[in-house]
Amino acid sequence: MISGGWVCALHVRTAGLAGAALGSDEEEIVYLAYIVIDVHTNQVIGQREYAVRPTRRPSAELQTGQPLEIVVQQFDEFIRSLQVDPHSPLFRLVTDGQPPLRQCLHPEACSKEINLPTYYARFHDLRKEYVRAYTLRAVAPRAQAPPPPPPPDHPSTLHDMLEYLGITPYTGENFYAGEAMDMASVIQRIISDGFRLELPETIDLILETGICSKDDEIDGNCIVRARGLPWQSSDQDIAKFFRGLNVAKGGVALCLSPQGRRNGEALVRFVSQEHRDMALKRHKHHIGPRYIEVYRASGEDFLSVAGGATCEAAAFLSRGAQVIVRMRGLPYDATPQQVLDFFSTGDDPVQVLDGLEGVLFVRRPDGRATGDAFVLFPKEDDAPKALSRHRKLIGARYIELFRSTTAEVQQVLNRSLETRTSTASTPSTASAPAEGLLPVTLVPQHVITSGTAKDCVRLRGLPYEAQVEHILTFLDEFAKNIVVQGVHMVYNAQGHPSGEAFIQMDSETSAYLCAQHKHHRYMTFGKKQRYIEGCLIQVFQCSGDDMNLVLTGGVTPSTSPKVLSPGTLLPPPAPAPRLLAHHIAHQTLLARQHENLLLASLRPPLLPILPYRQTAPTYQLPLLPTQQQILPTKRSYERAFTQAEAPPAKRPYSAPQIAPLSLPVFSYGGSTPIFSYANTSPMLSYANALPTAIPTALPAGYSTPLSAALPPTMTSPFPATLSMFPTYPYYPGV
Repeated sequence: MISGGWVCALHVRTAGLAGAALGSDEEEIVYLAYIVIDVHTNQVIGQREYAVRPTRRPSAELQTGQPLEIVVQQFDEFIRSLQVDPHSPLFRLVTDGQPPLRQCLHPEACSKEINLPTYYARFHDLRKEYVRAYTLRAVAPRAQAPPPPPPPDHPSTLHDMLEYLGITPYTGENFYAGEAMDMASVIQRIISDGFRLELPETIDLILETGICSKDDEIDGNCIVRARGLPWQSSDQDIAKFFRGLNVAKGGVALCLSPQGRRNGEALVRFVSQEHRDMALKRHKHHIGPRYIEVYRASGEDFLSVAGGATCEAAAFLSRGAQVIVRMRGLPYDATPQQVLDFFSTGDDPVQVLDGLEGVLFVRRPDGRATGDAFVLFPKEDDAPKALSRHRKLIGARYIELFRSTTAEVQQVLNRSLETRTSTASTPSTASAPAEGLLPVTLVPQHVITSGTAKDCVRLRGLPYEAQVEHILTFLDEFAKNIVVQGVHMVYNAQGHPSGEAFIQMDSETSAYLCAQHKHHRYMTFGKKQRYIEGCLIQVFQCSGDDMNLVLTGGVTPSTSPKVLSPGTLLPPPAPAPRLLAHHIAHQTLLARQHENLLLASLRPPLLPILPYRQTAPTYQLPLLPTQQQILPTKRSYERAFTQAEAPPAKRPYSAPQIAPLSLPVFSYGGSTPIFSYANTSPMLSYANALPTAIPTALPAGYSTPLSAALPPTMTSPFPATLSMFPTYPYYPGV
């Protein structure tokens, strides 16, 4: 309240819009006018007007003016020359509405890093004082004079006030000073009517921290959403963007992505709807080179981000810290003392508020560490000292530091306590999974690649606590070749990490080089060093189809539960077992074993070779003639039982010369081996039962066709009789 002292009418003009839209186009100030009035005498004791030279976009017409910083200093010197203390509570600025100071002078001074004197942070709105004096009948009219007509409830221009009060507008030659003179006339008339200025306005220059609970009631008409913020922006940076407008205590809430990183959005809560409406006029104003979008938001949006639900966060934030720093990338076994040593050693040491109590580690519901922590500092001057340790080391890990907010602390703690649910990524309209199928959290279809190009990398054996940032650190220089949203962690049916991950690269070459350089390499994880997949590291190329099958649940091991992939068709059922092929293979094996027995019975007996010296008798195989032998060609299992396929091609094979052996061996001197005994292990059990004489006749049933031993519905793929031994194909594994 001012009943004496001095008031100063302040008029501001920019190079852009005027009136209610003043300052909404982010144009610079080009003109300032001051008129100082002594309240006791109701007389003008001094006036000044200044041309301000723009610095961002210099104008050829305003080269005679001075920069804004110089103009502010010149007026401060002028007001002191009038023997008036501008810092006295009896001195107030008066403006025509809110925009001159809130939308023009303070935002521009903040962007140009100009420190305005403190008396620019308190002022009176002439329109509000006028409404209180005449619309609310704060002063009774004179008894002799007739009652004046009712004034407008909300005067839209200065001309409306002049017309009601019957004051003649200024008609001098100085057009720019005209509005300042009209403001002075209205102020003098209000003072002469006995009205006292009782509606002071203040501008908050410091953002105060505060705690918000999910049970608080928030006025939805005071919330805006800012989008497009630089990812490293803090709550102080956002408050500077809205400089001139009063943000509520703890009213800046930075939004986080599902991965816990800032997504460039923030919810801001103002003290009143009037300030919210002025904030909306800063749509597409700039922070550096980036323009910021400003939209309306609701109270529920703000509570969902800033509302806290844990007593631990409330107790931590109630210590009265001015600065909160978030640490990311801490070792999982880090202690509070290590954090204190991290900030208290080296150049520019800084002390943590309340020692060990000023450190809060973020943990999962099961108590495991996440690698994040919040640290409190008592003074604003501690912020640059603490943040100067960005990317310094604790052990073998570098630590990332960010300026944080109370809302971010509560948001991170709330998320850390949320358990993983399968419904998080499943649409609400999706039907319930069929019996025997377990729903799991799967990757959205729009980020899963497909195709046969091997532009992906598969990692196995990851530590279960590994996160995306650990994988990026492991891949090192190859991480720059990862596409957007190209890191996919694989989870099992219970929602826990499976130790595998798929990486989408920008080309097959990148995937190949990554697999070649990172295969069989250690991953440094905290104080542990381990291979990827234990001692058998597997970092190898794969195609999009391979990754798609695993991530969407298209193919699962027979021992794991089936999964239902939302938005995709279930894989076709596996074909029925090839019972016929298995039966033929079994019968073929039995027939071959039977033939080997018959062949062994027809071989000549072993003949000893007498040595020239009187030593132990030795046996020697005769040298084989160097002739071409025809051996069977190996074929795959799937091709082994194709009836319509042509006979396999045969390749020549030259038998090597067999040198004499020192050990006794068997020799069949009268026959050339056409069958390898290395592949006929069943006949070894009959080695001791070899006949001592050559049989004179074939065994009974030897020439019986093989088809007689098979079921009637099956046909034999072999010759009708077994009297001869043709070279038929060899089937590995049968």
